[in-house]
Amino acid sequence: MFKAVFLDFYGTLVHEDDVWIDEICGKIAVSSTVQATKGEIGRYWWDSFSSRLLPSYGDAFITQRDIELMALEETIAYFGSTCHSEEQCQILFKHWQTAPMFEDTLAFLRAVDIPRIIVSNIDRDDIEAAIHHNGLTFDHIITSEDARSYKPRSEMFQQALHISNLKPEDVLHIGDSLTNDIVGAHNAGIRAAWINRRNKPLPQHCTPDYTIHSLIELIPLLT
Repeated sequence: MFKAVFLDFYGTLVHEDDVWIDEICGKIAVSSTVQATKGEIGRYWWDSFSSRLLPSYGDAFITQRDIELMALEETIAYFGSTCHSEEQCQILFKHWQTAPMFEDTLAFLRAVDIPRIIVSNIDRDDIEAAIHHNGLTFDHIITSEDARSYKPRSEMFQQALHISNLKPEDVLHIGDSLTNDIVGAHNAGIRAAWINRRNKPLPQHCTPDYTIHSLIELIPLLT
């Protein structure tokens, strides 16, 4: 029996910013001096963003807003676009604070009565705004700003264990990212459930303890 559940937030409880990223990539493509598809622009942007996460910890920590801005600035420059990075980032930041819930979120949260702890790479102000916007409550919220590191590093999970006074075997972590959530939880010795809403193929190098398509599937395991 699990004594608490750790939860990723974006992509797990609320929608990711994919629609807005696609829109911004389209704007960059139209205004670019380099011929490129939205997919190519998106991949470059993601690589620029994700490459900054792991080195960002401890004294070298950078907030996700700043990382996003730097990554988009680099992407716009690389493709020779006339888009303004700060203006486009504001679209993402607005989504981060108002992201709508998935249809199964409320039913899952209402059914699970063990402590529910958010473990998220987002900045604290943004996630607190999104939680308030959706009328949700959690026992604890651990963000990258609190741990001064990003998943899949283990510091955020370790801090969540410490604040809840639990051991790794007491907890299940649920997330949508194989790299950040599944590998990150396993790095801390925590079992992990991968929510695969889009039926993505599972690569051989990653082995979630549970694979689900809806949060509802985990209710019997957590109640």
